[in-house]
Amino acid sequence: MNSLEPLSRRTLLRGAGAALGLPYLERMVPRRGVQDGPARMVFLFMPNGVLPQAWTPIDVGPAWSPTPSLSPLTHHMARTQVLTGLRNKNSMEGEGHYVKTTALLSGEKVHKTGGRDLRVGTSVDQVAAHAVGTETRIPSLVLGLEGVRHAVDMGYSTVYGSHISWRTPTQPAMKETEPRLVFDRLFRSSKRRLGDSSVLDIVAEETASLQRKLGGADTDKLGEYLESVRELERRLERFETSMEGVPSEEPADPGHHEVRSEWFLDLIALAIEADSTRVASLMFGNAVGGTNFSFIDGVEGGHHHLSHHEKDPSKMDQYQRINRWHVARMAGLLDRLSVKRELDGDLLDRTMVFLGSGLRDGDRHDPNDLPILLAGGQALGVAAGEHRRYRKNTPLCELYISMLKAFGVPTSTFGDAEQPLRGVLTV
Repeated sequence: MNSLEPLSRRTLLRGAGAALGLPYLERMVPRRGVQDGPARMVFLFMPNGVLPQAWTPIDVGPAWSPTPSLSPLTHHMARTQVLTGLRNKNSMEGEGHYVKTTALLSGEKVHKTGGRDLRVGTSVDQVAAHAVGTETRIPSLVLGLEGVRHAVDMGYSTVYGSHISWRTPTQPAMKETEPRLVFDRLFRSSKRRLGDSSVLDIVAEETASLQRKLGGADTDKLGEYLESVRELERRLERFETSMEGVPSEEPADPGHHEVRSEWFLDLIALAIEADSTRVASLMFGNAVGGTNFSFIDGVEGGHHHLSHHEKDPSKMDQYQRINRWHVARMAGLLDRLSVKRELDGDLLDRTMVFLGSGLRDGDRHDPNDLPILLAGGQALGVAAGEHRRYRKNTPLCELYISMLKAFGVPTSTFGDAEQPLRGVLTV
């Protein structure tokens, strides 16, 4: 390959046991013109609903004012849509949490079962992944902070409450809960062994060869990307070292929840930057999630318990702080994507980021007027930031029809919807 040939978007830095995708470089653009970049979508799930009065903005339109729960999005208001009035109709049947969680991204009815004959519906992220998965190393990243529970509660398998992503109506997408394993899946071509070198050390020779053929801007961008990979690898190693000798049955430090969530968000951003995947989902908790959020100032206790606030002012305040924490994680991902340049914009321009819950007020198990946010995707035709208030009981699945259209996978129906959601797209 001579120095004037453009690089393939699928170029990897390889070594014995490592394979790193690359960020989008100027040299990857064909000389005859600028090609369109890929579309991506990310789904973030928060369990147990929200405190409505601290969530929904009073103002409708582009000049919406962030509420206490949405305050972390202040710097991203111009690229974030707050969508109110949406309902997932088919999640209204059944118990309080499991149905509303597992059907969030499919809008289909959930078959009541203890586990032998699961049936929901293929989720919107997997519809997208099936359409473009062959174009990337990993069709979709399916992540979660809690493992899969196998029990029966109120007649429903708790497997339902552990998954929002379904490959088929009867098969959930395998969820990864260990950041280290996700890191290795993204950056290693073989199973990691104790004492293995850093992935960057393994590909050092190919890295040096490539850098000699790049211009200054591409060299800088590649260096920043590789340093991000290196720093995440170091953080994982430090954590693993700190946990050596700790019994596996010992309760996890509540603060680990926040640390692991940040690792997963870093991994999603790196995977998107390297075009290792174009579809990702992250569950911050399972249905009936009882994570101890005492690592947040002013919070003492478990999430599910505090969501049943019974209008107690102290519980309501703590519940709202947990809601704001989840929104801050979304804002952090938007930060990561918006600082990475790609073509004539940034990664967020071509990435739709969804945050939502299957409940509105966790105290009532209310599935109406769901708390839904959509950010980014402006280069894909997604409209600019605005608080959009829809008529009561507007199908949530209309949003998914719009997102699939922006992703390049048009469909006329999805779940209980038969049209796109008005105003979400510019076309």
